[in-house]
Amino acid sequence: MPEPILLLTRPEAAARRFLAELEVAAGRHLVAVIAPLLRIDEVTPPPPDTTPAMLILTSERGAAGAVRMGLMGLPAWCVGPRTAQAAQAAGLLPRERGSNAEALIAAILDAPDAGPLLHLRGDHQRGDVAERLRRAGRDCAEAVVYAQSAQPLPAAGQAALAGRTPVVAPVFSPRSAALLAAQLPSIAPLHAVAISPAAAAPLAGRVEGVTLAARPDGPAMIDATLAAHAAFGSTTRRSGGA
Repeated sequence: MPEPILLLTRPEAAARRFLAELEVAAGRHLVAVIAPLLRIDEVTPPPPDTTPAMLILTSERGAAGAVRMGLMGLPAWCVGPRTAQAAQAAGLLPRERGSNAEALIAAILDAPDAGPLLHLRGDHQRGDVAERLRRAGRDCAEAVVYAQSAQPLPAAGQAALAGRTPVVAPVFSPRSAALLAAQLPSIAPLHAVAISPAAAAPLAGRVEGVTLAARPDGPAMIDATLAAHAAFGSTTRRSGGA
């Protein structure tokens, strides 16, 4: 019985990085298919009329957008350590606060009002960061610095879902989960690993099972994916699935 296939549907660079992290944590090579459901395209809006006092970055791509807009040297509120590292590499002054938008908004509202804020984000977002900060009385604008375009599941991903080998698919957002759900039903036994309950929802009842990460961050997704990979493989072998 072959081990489960990891179906990685993030944009290619992120998928390859996640696979490398999984293999380091597992201490071995893993069978994986990289089949992105989203394509990332850079967008460069004009610089704001008023230079913000601080930026808000909810992804690494926001840091790259700051460089393209000529906003280096500014302090930046950042979600998660990877975004903070990207901000520092881009010449910004990062302040890491939490692993999700909720924690970030709470941290900003707890801090003194330093002046206008600018959220650099993708064209699809969850959390409504800028709007919620405005409702709370903060001056916060937003600018789209990358587009996330859906694309059909590549042929390699379709082949994995059409086979008999069990598949484990990590999903990192409700949108990517919904895009994967649109590819179903599949022949292969499919188990999803979701970063949050919202990401799990589109796949509920559509797959053999869903494992929820303990926290909405990368390390927890690594742990949950490897646990599901081991458990789903052993369950399939015991049940005699092919």
